[in-house]
Amino acid sequence: MRFEKWQALGNDYVIVEERELPFELTPERVRALCAPHTGLGSDGLLLLRESDQDGFVAELRIFNPDGSEAELSGNGVREAVMYLRRSGWTDLDSFSVLTAAGEVRPRITGPDTCTVDMGRARLSAPEDFPSGSEDGAGALTVADRELAFQFVQVGNPQIAIELADDLEELDLARYGAPIESHELFPRRTNVSFWRRTGPAAIRARIFERGVGETMSSGTGATGAAVAAVLRGVDSPVTVALDGGELEVEVGEDLQVNLTGWARPVYRGTVSDELMAELNATE
Repeated sequence: MRFEKWQALGNDYVIVEERELPFELTPERVRALCAPHTGLGSDGLLLLRESDQDGFVAELRIFNPDGSEAELSGNGVREAVMYLRRSGWTDLDSFSVLTAAGEVRPRITGPDTCTVDMGRARLSAPEDFPSGSEDGAGALTVADRELAFQFVQVGNPQIAIELADDLEELDLARYGAPIESHELFPRRTNVSFWRRTGPAAIRARIFERGVGETMSSGTGATGAAVAAVLRGVDSPVTVALDGGELEVEVGEDLQVNLTGWARPVYRGTVSDELMAELNATE
C-alpha cells in the first residue's frame, strides 16, 4: 500500500488513493495507521478516489486520528489539492473536489500554495448547535470559567472564543476537551481561542475535534477569522497559528476564501508486517 505524507503549517496528513487499499478503512485501521509510534504517525488520513460525478477531479474523505470522519479540513483540502496536481490527476489550476461538506473549489496560486473557496459560513446549524440563536452567539461555563463564544459552521462546526490577554498561557486541553464534547453540541465541535493582534490580524490556538491541540487547522482558523470579522477585525484576516500564518478572506455575505501552503514530507509503502496487522484488524 503506497502513501504520501504531507503537512500544512505542521498539520500533517497521510494521503492514500483508494485503489491502493486492499481493505475498507475502518475506525480501528485509521487509528492504527495514524498512530505516532506504531503506525505512520499523522494528524489524520486523506482518502482520494475518482469521482463518478461529472465535474469533480476527485472525491476526498477526511479521517481524524481517533478514527472518526470529518466533513472538511482546510489544511487537508490544500494538501489533497496539491497532491492531485503533482500526481497527475489534473493539469488545471482551478478544479472541483467533492467532500462530505459538499463541493470545494481550489485555485492553485504557486508551487506550494492555493486558495480554497470554503463556501459561505453560517452562524446557525440545528444539527450541530440545536439551541443556538440565529447570530450564533452563546456562552458556557467550563472549569469554573464563563466563556462567551461565537458558533460558526464552515463545513464543520466551530466554536470561536475571544480572549483578552491569556491566550498563550491557556491550558488548551483543560478548556478545549470539555467544550468539544459539551452537551450543547451533539456532534461535538472544534474550538478556537483567539485574540486581536492588529486591525486585520489575530492569533489563534486550536483544539480540534477528534485530534486535540494542533499546530494548525484551516477550518479552525476560518472559524476564528469569521468571528473576528463579526467583531470589527478587517478582512482579509491574517491568522497566526503555532505552525505559521493563514489568510482568510471573509465577505460581507460570509463567503470565505482560505489561502495557505501545503508541502510533501515523504512517500513510502506500508510494510508487510503492518499490512498483516491491518488485515487482521476489523
